[in-house]
Amino acid sequence: MRHAVTTPCASAVALAARFRFSSPRAAPNVAAMTTISALDSRAAWTRLALSLTIGLVGNVGMWSIIVIMPAMQAEFGIDRADAALPYTLTMVGFALGNYAIGRAVDRWGITRSMIVAALGLGLGFSGAAIAPNLATLSVLQCVIGFFTATCFGPLIADVSHWFLKRRGVAVAITASSNYLSGAIWPLILADILAGQGWRAAYFVIAVTAAVVMIPLSLLLRARVPEAARAEAEHFAALRARSVNFSPRNLTILLAIAGIGCCVAMSMPQVHIGAFCTDLGYGPAIGAEMLSLMLFGGVASRLVSGALADWLGGVPTLLIGSALQCLALLLYLPTTGLTPLYIVSLVFGLSQGGIVPSYAIIVREYLPSRVAGERVGLVMMSTVAGMALGGWLSGWIYDLTGSYQWAFLNGIGFNMVNIAIMLLILTRTGPSRPAKANAKALAA
Repeated sequence: MRHAVTTPCASAVALAARFRFSSPRAAPNVAAMTTISALDSRAAWTRLALSLTIGLVGNVGMWSIIVIMPAMQAEFGIDRADAALPYTLTMVGFALGNYAIGRAVDRWGITRSMIVAALGLGLGFSGAAIAPNLATLSVLQCVIGFFTATCFGPLIADVSHWFLKRRGVAVAITASSNYLSGAIWPLILADILAGQGWRAAYFVIAVTAAVVMIPLSLLLRARVPEAARAEAEHFAALRARSVNFSPRNLTILLAIAGIGCCVAMSMPQVHIGAFCTDLGYGPAIGAEMLSLMLFGGVASRLVSGALADWLGGVPTLLIGSALQCLALLLYLPTTGLTPLYIVSLVFGLSQGGIVPSYAIIVREYLPSRVAGERVGLVMMSTVAGMALGGWLSGWIYDLTGSYQWAFLNGIGFNMVNIAIMLLILTRTGPSRPAKANAKALAA
């Protein structure tokens, strides 16, 4: 069984490596000089630094409920299943927000959308801090998740407009703010939780979101010059003509692929604590392994971004998905403590770059005027995959009494993702005009 699954994964890596292409650049003319002055410029990198800072603050909405869950559960006197409801609704809001706010960014720009999101987070966290019961808190967590999404898919889409040669790295850095936020905020909130409790921690987040995000958002008011946008559109159109799918069908394929990879991704991320408890190591060890995955995911995103600038989005995603599949296979025979730490690190290093690669693919193949909407739609599918996978793995465990079949289920969904990426890759022809322009610029 292992040979049958491993062989396609290894083959996918080998095939993706054959599809290296040069980053498209413009021919040396007046329009190209305008493009180069705007894209990948110092202003673009400054914008990226601002976006990373905003993401570090705004993405707290995805992780805060996990941090306060034990204290909130104890205060309301509820069981663990009920305590997980606010998290579930947070993810529902996060999924919807990626699409809805992505469309708003296409129409009104990132600054207005981010200011509304900062105010929404401030009101959401303030309301949650005084929530009298679980139902009220759950509804407000959905609101928090919705506005938190502004700092993921929509922010990634906005940054992608400002880069061409280093778009992969820029997208990866912006996406890393999500994982870094999850690693940093628990440390910031620890003393507040221990001293004043979770409600005080939520008030601190509410104030911080408004004070930090609104001023920084005002610094993102500049729009990409039309000449630069037209040049990026030109190369997207060239590559779109090289693939035998309509924009609509390609978006649908990417959404299905996003569900497949993230159902697989959710198995270790959501259930590693319970898995370690079943093995007799306890939930604290599981939490350490989750942290190891997240830091590995940050490194993976940065490396994958550089790789995407070299190979392109589809081959990079295919490599990451294939390596994730191999990492899931490694969990099957692994029960020792040290090997589990190693496999968890391998998993984090494998999967971190997968989700940002979808944004790169959208920008490579689809028009920039719908980038926010299409990136948001695909990101929504990945969040749906995480939610489905977390529930499905638990259901399989309840049915079988073991996580072995849950891992195998994840591998099966992962193979769906690999198959779709292989389909897109094999039906994409060479983009000769883009290569010709790159050679002209080099000359």
